[in-house]
Amino acid sequence: MRLRVPLLIGIITGGSLIVAAASVPGSNIDRPPQPTRQGGDISGVVTGPNGPEAGVWVIAETNELPTKFVKIVVTDDVGRYLIPELPKATYSVWVRGYGLTDSPKVPGTPGRTLNLKAVAAANPRAAAQYYPAGYWFSLLHVPDKSEFPGTGPAGNGISPNVKSQAEWIRNIKSGGCMACHQLGSKGTREIPPALGPFASSVAAWERRVQSGQAGAQMLSAIDQIGHQRALAMFADWTDRIAAGEVPPAPRRPQGVERNVVITEWDWADPKAYLHDEVSTDRRNPTVNANGPIYGSLELSADYLPVLDPLRNTVSRIPLTVRDPNTPIAAGPAKGAPSAYWGDEVLWTSKNNVHNPMLDAQGRVWITSAVRPPDNPDFCKQGSSHPSARLFPLTRAGRHLAVYDPKTKKLTHISTCFGTHHLMFAEDANNTIWTSGGGPVVGWLNTKLFDETGDEVRSQGWTALILDTNGNGKRDEYVEPNQPVDPTKDKRITTGFYAVAPAPDGSVWGSSLGFPGAVVRLTPGPNPPETALAELYELPWQANVQRGAADVRPQGAPAGSDPKARVQGFSPRGMDVDRNGVVWTALASGHLASFDRRKCTGPLNGPRATGQHCPEGWTFYPEPLPQLEGVSDAGSAEASYYTWVDQFDALGLGKNVPIDTGNESEALLALKDGQWVILRVPYPLGFYTKWMDGRIDDPKGGWKGKGLWATVSTRAPFHMEGGKGTTSKVLKFQLRPNPLAR
Repeated sequence: MRLRVPLLIGIITGGSLIVAAASVPGSNIDRPPQPTRQGGDISGVVTGPNGPEAGVWVIAETNELPTKFVKIVVTDDVGRYLIPELPKATYSVWVRGYGLTDSPKVPGTPGRTLNLKAVAAANPRAAAQYYPAGYWFSLLHVPDKSEFPGTGPAGNGISPNVKSQAEWIRNIKSGGCMACHQLGSKGTREIPPALGPFASSVAAWERRVQSGQAGAQMLSAIDQIGHQRALAMFADWTDRIAAGEVPPAPRRPQGVERNVVITEWDWADPKAYLHDEVSTDRRNPTVNANGPIYGSLELSADYLPVLDPLRNTVSRIPLTVRDPNTPIAAGPAKGAPSAYWGDEVLWTSKNNVHNPMLDAQGRVWITSAVRPPDNPDFCKQGSSHPSARLFPLTRAGRHLAVYDPKTKKLTHISTCFGTHHLMFAEDANNTIWTSGGGPVVGWLNTKLFDETGDEVRSQGWTALILDTNGNGKRDEYVEPNQPVDPTKDKRITTGFYAVAPAPDGSVWGSSLGFPGAVVRLTPGPNPPETALAELYELPWQANVQRGAADVRPQGAPAGSDPKARVQGFSPRGMDVDRNGVVWTALASGHLASFDRRKCTGPLNGPRATGQHCPEGWTFYPEPLPQLEGVSDAGSAEASYYTWVDQFDALGLGKNVPIDTGNESEALLALKDGQWVILRVPYPLGFYTKWMDGRIDDPKGGWKGKGLWATVSTRAPFHMEGGKGTTSKVLKFQLRPNPLAR
């Protein structure tokens, strides 16, 4: 029974409102939940200087299991907590929360009642050390709109190629820094002393961005927006933080957010970084119930990390390549010594596994290099392959492979098209659709491959062709650099980044860049010859004018809709719900949906070339403050990917879109237009690139399902714990209330 308390005492501590309940005679406020007879819980009450602490985290951690194990819960309205189903071990237990500093760690074992004392932060700066990275990042002051386009090194230091403030932001977020790691973590908002002394903060930043194996790429990213101005902006940011500036305080978890149970396991190793994990078949989340979780290490190492969540053990599946001449994906180290690792080379992978998926048999399909990039003859001009005859390909940097846990066999599949993400369609051929092919979209007929083992016959690819003559079929087309011809179709080079087959048989992809777009591909009966694409750009424009959304007037520049209601730009990860609605995270700090059913004009023809359905877009600002100097809608958030919970694996309902919340250090679920923030408070620095939901027991209630994610930052040494911190696997579950077992 939830007790309604009549008297509340509110105080401000460290910028956060702490609500304490006054004691009521005969109430159960001070009574912890009774421990379970099985002895698998630790429970109690958290109190602070002014009474019970609501909406703070209680963390239990142990090193006594085969891998480090952590479980995290949130206190209820009157400070009570219950950490359920803890394996037998001794745990360090402590309290973390906004407005607090960490309480002393006390030992606890399952079956015990453990009342805890919260510690109020001494000042706002002490409290802010526990805020998500995005709050610190929001202090970054972006150049004013009036400074764009840039005037170059002899002018304002901004590159002339950057035409707007929005493009500047996109290049920092999804187009550069934050596609690999956070900005605002302790490892980025401070200059590491190990780099040495510098004459100025600008000089320190210039040295910093050249550090480590990615140093050359980081410096290039800075140069793309304007070397001088970018370094000055970051130097000003860290100078102000060093001088004592702190961000606004986040709100504490509330409502259903207090029902979350987060479980963490260490896996991989401190020199590797994860990209994705997978737990089940996207089409049927009961596949691989209670089974192992598989990860992908991208550039860093040639093995798949594996977690057995029932036994709390981790293992590795070694990866191989078909051709030993396959190059190391990261290339030669060109950066300056790292503040953490010196000149040590960390990333040595040839496979460069990016994205794993399970099929209905529980096999692990991966996008992986299996040979050098130069394609075999069957891919090239003169080949009789149906796809090569229409659009020959000369190179592919990443291909496919599949691992069968039953036989422990790894099979390489050499594809002519490049791969990045993969996802299974709901069709009779169990078709894998892939992104990363540049001007083409590729697929593998896994049914045919299983029957024949013939990788050549089983694969195909298609160019992206718009039906600009509007006759409903694919015809002769003009090239991307040629103007629209109303009598012909038109090829586009808007390649897929994300890929998501929809229930109606179409395949959607997101396209990076500015303003970016989503693309719908209808395969038709013979995809190399019949596939048609539809292109829907973000209805972005430089100076938003209020009014009803409308189609861009003829002759207006691409990416400019003078009547767009909301400014949003640059998608990255994307997914589709069961209704065919596309959901995608934007660099502008929005979650956007695109509903093709809302389009009022023609979906093909000479005017259907990108800016013809602004009415299909809806934008939801993500729950972080906006960057300083930015007046447009959006936020400092930069979610890497959006995943849709089609089958209610979390507990918020079906078709709930969830952003990776990379700057919020959380999963961000949009439920009925409102954000549910599932923050990971420990270790600080949670940053993931994918998630999936598995249902282990359809009749098991909240215990029988959950979402799985992994720590995906390229810089785990930026996280709490520093050098030596390794990636984690995380399971998110929602109880019916904060004390449910």
